[in-house]
Amino acid sequence: MRTSSAIQLIIALLLAGAVWALDNKRPDHIGSFTWRHSAEWFGGFSAVHISDNGRELIGMTDRATLITAQIKRKSDKISDIQITGNWPLISSRGRPLTGGAGDSEGIAVAPDGGLYVSFESTHRVAFYPAPGKKAQVLPRPTAFDDFEVNGSLEALAIDRRGHLFTMPEENRTAAGDIPVYRWDGRAWSTPFVLPQRGKFLPVAADFGPDGRFYVLERDVGWTGFRSRLRRWQLDGDIPRAEEVLFQTGTGAHDNLEGLSIWRDDQGRLRATMVSDDNFLALQRTELVEYVLPD
Repeated sequence: MRTSSAIQLIIALLLAGAVWALDNKRPDHIGSFTWRHSAEWFGGFSAVHISDNGRELIGMTDRATLITAQIKRKSDKISDIQITGNWPLISSRGRPLTGGAGDSEGIAVAPDGGLYVSFESTHRVAFYPAPGKKAQVLPRPTAFDDFEVNGSLEALAIDRRGHLFTMPEENRTAAGDIPVYRWDGRAWSTPFVLPQRGKFLPVAADFGPDGRFYVLERDVGWTGFRSRLRRWQLDGDIPRAEEVLFQTGTGAHDNLEGLSIWRDDQGRLRATMVSDDNFLALQRTELVEYVLPD
């Protein structure tokens, strides 16, 4: 190939690459913060909620502990987290939850500041008017009875109308899809399903400030964890425009289980995720953040 032709080809490829980069915006991993604390209850985080200023955190462990914290940031990244309060989740009878009954997995913050919590093992969703208050357990549909003990309601999200959305980690429809259950304040329904793609399983969900429905998924292998984030635009009860925002290789992050979608001071969409260390020394509690394309 002549030198001039080679130069022209290189320029053409660079220009093509520049156009591709402009037309296909990708998420940007801006940081991972390893979070440590000496409290006996610390660990096993299964859910997280981040305020729109990125400085206030609500977290929950899978052993029925709820926490609030302040986030400090430096150069756009988390530099420290200070816990400001912690409470045990209380049963409807006024007792701290323990054992299988306290396998708390997902949180959704209501417009009035109350919290909805989804539970695995004993499959249910409960409302807490405030930390430390008794649970108000929502009616359970018969569909919940068939869920796997350790594979049910990890994901929980709330939309602008105050409707709750949850899905089982493992159970699928006859066609192999992920059933999504909705609580509208009166009854449960199954408005739509999501396609199961590969071995990834849903572990968290959230509605972003853009109105889209986000689902964090996990795949567990012998050598570690893989994570995937998908989103949809809901057109009534029809999920459209499915996007895979990112899919990591094994070991890129720890066991990501909690998800919060929010908008930062620069107006950018952010995804903050928290890992469940299973209370094992070989794992870590980390908060992982990505800037997402609009």
